[in-house]
Amino acid sequence: MEKIPYLGRTLLRWRVGSSTFLALPEAGARLMNWHVALGDGSVRDVLYWPELTTLDDFAKVRGGNPILFPFNGRSFDRGDIFFWRDPAGVRRPMPIHGIARQSEFKLVQADPHGFTAQLIPGEEARAAYPFKCEFTVVYRFAPLGLVCELILRNLDAQPIPWSAGHHFYFTVPWAEGQTRGDCTIRIPAGQRLRQDAAGQLVPGPVLAVEENLTNRDLIDTFHTALRGNAAVFGEKGRPGDVAVRLGTEPVPPPDATFVTWTAADDSPFYCIEPWMGPANAVEHHRGLQWVQPGKTGKFVVSLALG
Repeated sequence: MEKIPYLGRTLLRWRVGSSTFLALPEAGARLMNWHVALGDGSVRDVLYWPELTTLDDFAKVRGGNPILFPFNGRSFDRGDIFFWRDPAGVRRPMPIHGIARQSEFKLVQADPHGFTAQLIPGEEARAAYPFKCEFTVVYRFAPLGLVCELILRNLDAQPIPWSAGHHFYFTVPWAEGQTRGDCTIRIPAGQRLRQDAAGQLVPGPVLAVEENLTNRDLIDTFHTALRGNAAVFGEKGRPGDVAVRLGTEPVPPPDATFVTWTAADDSPFYCIEPWMGPANAVEHHRGLQWVQPGKTGKFVVSLALG
């Protein structure tokens, strides 16, 4: 592990086997880039990171892996977006994807295999999520993959809710001469859902287990009722698939969800996002989990390059 300067901040860089990982743990616990040195001397970016000239809007950068906590996606309170109603019945603000990606974190530990960072709740975070708790992000890096664990420790006298997730920006395509149309994704989902304008879940598109990444029906779709824990994508007929695994069990909980999204047809990234459940879990309860006083909740995902 080494420190490197970047636009006025200090990044941490890990070289593990043929993989290199870059992160700014203090800013949203953000893993920024993962790239791999190939046998022919070329480099493949697995996690996309754009060229920047400033870090002024770091939380909004489309790249790396923003952490989504305490709730993923768009939250609603009785049809009004960017709010939620807490267990006491108080309406509170809740930005899209929660409060972690724009918050400061304390670097708790860094070693040759990864880092641990803990959320430092600011005024916005306390207004949105007022509970006494510790939220920690733990990354462990491997030669051809990584594991990330989200940990919520309840220090309050009441149960606290969460439905967290990840927003991985993958570089697609990655081989010279290839296009997004050369890439497919396999998600073993039994149900597809979308979110309507009031935040409620509605039936999603009819999709096959394997789809081409150019299929626009994939965008903003929740893939749930999973029959397996891995979403696998890659260039059809070529090595180098990426497997995104949700949890450690062969079959995740029934509400566990993969989300597929990209900004435009020509975006240099495609997002495969493992979530605890579909967006707006506080209202519809699918994927909503409660951590009891004195207890700890965990959410684990992993990436592996084939």
